Amino acid sequence: MKNNRSWLRPATAAAGVLALGLSLSACSNSGESSAANRPENEVHVLVYGDAGNDVERAMADKFNETSDVKVVLDTIPGADYQQKLQTVIDTDSAPDVFFNWGGGSITDYVDAGLLMPLDDFIEEDPQLKDAFLPSVFDTAVVDDKAYGIPMRGTQPVMLFSNEEVLAKAGVDGAPKTWDELLEAVEKLKAAGVTPIALGGADEWPTLMWVEYVYDRVAGPELFESALAGDEKVWDSAESREALGMLRELVDSGAFGTNFQSVKFTDGGSASLLSSGQAGFELMGSWAYSTHQDAAPEFVETALGYSEFPTIDGGKGDPQNLVGNTNNFYSVLANTRYPETVRDFLKLMYSDEFVQEQVAIGNLPTTTNTEQFLDQSADPDYARFQYGLVEQAPAFQLSWDQAYPPSATPAIHGAMSDFFSGRIDEDGFIAAMQGL
Repeated sequence: MKNNRSWLRPATAAAGVLALGLSLSACSNSGESSAANRPENEVHVLVYGDAGNDVERAMADKFNETSDVKVVLDTIPGADYQQKLQTVIDTDSAPDVFFNWGGGSITDYVDAGLLMPLDDFIEEDPQLKDAFLPSVFDTAVVDDKAYGIPMRGTQPVMLFSNEEVLAKAGVDGAPKTWDELLEAVEKLKAAGVTPIALGGADEWPTLMWVEYVYDRVAGPELFESALAGDEKVWDSAESREALGMLRELVDSGAFGTNFQSVKFTDGGSASLLSSGQAGFELMGSWAYSTHQDAAPEFVETALGYSEFPTIDGGKGDPQNLVGNTNNFYSVLANTRYPETVRDFLKLMYSDEFVQEQVAIGNLPTTTNTEQFLDQSADPDYARFQYGLVEQAPAFQLSWDQAYPPSATPAIHGAMSDFFSGRIDEDGFIAAMQGL
């Protein structure tokens, strides 16, 4: 997403993941350059297609002003990005550099020998590491080697709102507690609007609700234990409590009746919020630039944002965050122009990069970011987001990024089936234990 994240749907993913595993193994043993048929003097950079591409184009254009080897920016629409990346990553059409989320999103590629460790680049220019916040940079470290350079902004998930809709429904601002959220749901339903916009057809937006409720109820330790291989935690009392609260929210009609037919990636759920058909949307911080691009008047007059509500008695710190620590550029092991790639990556900590990102509402994770917040499209939003990240005791990477891509279909399938009522708590727990 996840800037947005999108993944293979469960119905088609199993074959895709199997094919990926086979092709990666074959590629890692071939020793042949998957970029061998690229035109001379070009470095291809593959990115997730969305409103953030304006900055990526600006950086490519700036680099190309002085480089004999030119950066060519290739985009894939968000809804298709992950699937198409998996399709081309081990072919002659593979990019030299590609957008990802670090963590589990690149481990299969690392294991297959497709990615270049960036430690030599960092030794030549320590700023490729030292210019970024350590907690963010380390997200793309695998087996003690760096495989990614942060290239957008940190992306905590926040609760966005249409303040005009809330006011008309008698909702007094963003809910600070879970009980206040449930009360707001009832008032918004009574006012004839969908309480919470949800792009359930993309699946990953639904997962955001699961991640936050689990964090607030059980703390980040439950998921950390699960990721480390302790499947028993999924059947814990805290896990069942979180699932019960999610079931209550869905059954209350909070998301309406057709949320599994709505997408974020085609602007559907965002449009529900900006057009006044919904009161809230839980979304990554990139939602600001999405709305700024599609509905600037809404951003100026009615867009609200807040942290996720607290849950009374929960173990999770109310300041904990979930989301994506950043997006990253990773480098194909067999790129023909490593020096060009290295020099292009240096732009990711430049002042110009930071200024371009904050101008569209993103928050880069460079050590010099704070000094540029006043240049943001909305300084108040930039400072709010910066404060969330700075003060968070824990920043949990999205589950479908923390696990390898092969686990994503099972995670999304279990969550989607649970929200639709096709499976109950036991079914969700069994699916997660099978990861």
